Amino acid sequence: MKKLFLLSVAVLGFTFAASAQEISNNAIGLRLGDSDGFGAEISYQHALGDNNRLELDLGWRDGKNYDGFKLAGLYQWVWNLDGGFNWYAGAGGGLGSFSVNVPGGNDATDTFIFVAGDVGIEYNFDIPLLLSLDFRPEIGFGNDNFNNNDLDFDIALGIRYQF
Repeated sequence: MKKLFLLSVAVLGFTFAASAQEISNNAIGLRLGDSDGFGAEISYQHALGDNNRLELDLGWRDGKNYDGFKLAGLYQWVWNLDGGFNWYAGAGGGLGSFSVNVPGGNDATDTFIFVAGDVGIEYNFDIPLLLSLDFRPEIGFGNDNFNNNDLDFDIALGIRYQF
């Protein structure tokens, strides 16, 4: 019984020590990936505590026949793996809008909302640079005619400056 108690205390102590890392107060940069044509996003992270943060991402596309934007907000929990390596998970949602101008008159416009999850790994360098790789599944709710009522899998590389 004494060994089980000591093992429990050691595991509990390791758990608290593993989650007691420093995350930066703010980070801004780019999140480069793909989610139904929205591609690159401007990304901002703000620490809300020692191991949680808020991430806001704004992606947009402007082309000859296509305009669109997508705004995502996620609450994330961050855990230290080793040294500068962290992993994180989170949940959130957002909204988006796009319009397609088709020559000949079949123009289309849609606004949609979505819910999202997020899981990823990041490396916090000694300089104010943060690199991350994450996976974000999104479930969209919009007009069925424009295919926003579906599940998207977004994988992206993040490059952020910390301050």
